[in-house]
Amino acid sequence: MAQTSYKPKEFKLSGLNGISDQTLEMHFSLYQGYVKNTNLLTEMIFELTQKKGASGKDPAYAELTRRLGFEYGGMVLHEYYFENLVAKGKGDPDKEIKQAMEKSFGGLENWQEAFTAVGEMRGVGWAILYQDPATQQLSNHFIALHQDGVPSGFKPILVMDVWEHAFMLDYKPSERGKYIEAFLVNTNWEVVNARLKNPAAARAAA
Repeated sequence: MAQTSYKPKEFKLSGLNGISDQTLEMHFSLYQGYVKNTNLLTEMIFELTQKKGASGKDPAYAELTRRLGFEYGGMVLHEYYFENLVAKGKGDPDKEIKQAMEKSFGGLENWQEAFTAVGEMRGVGWAILYQDPATQQLSNHFIALHQDGVPSGFKPILVMDVWEHAFMLDYKPSERGKYIEAFLVNTNWEVVNARLKNPAAARAAA
């Protein structure tokens, strides 16, 4: 019995403002590696489980399981990231987003300032706007290593990659702020608006 394999998605993002096609091609290749490794690790863990070889005392099994979290998280977050980008941006924050921003941050401008600040934090990782499904509250989070610091059960609304591979061909490491500005210019607000209403459906349809 074989596990269902994930297939890399294709994203047509040529012509982004401030994020070169060269960077995108490198980034797509990296994403495809996460998909490949997710499939490989899933199959290896499944085979061990079938052979009753799953044991927390087995360093090999433990490392495979830990590594899967990293690879799977990398795959999914990159899909969210690419899906909420489009050349020159698209649409605007709708009424629901604006109301949520007002309630959670005191307004859209305050949110953007806070989100940018999260993206500029030292270290590599992700700046992500999440929604708490229990309270509908929005909050910005810095997520390192794809799987570390993810708020359990929260829904990703806007995902920005701030690992250096996302911008190092276009900007110096000290110019991360310029990359963040470019990201916000290219934000696909139609996708973001849809995620707030129904995040799972928005990602599945993208």
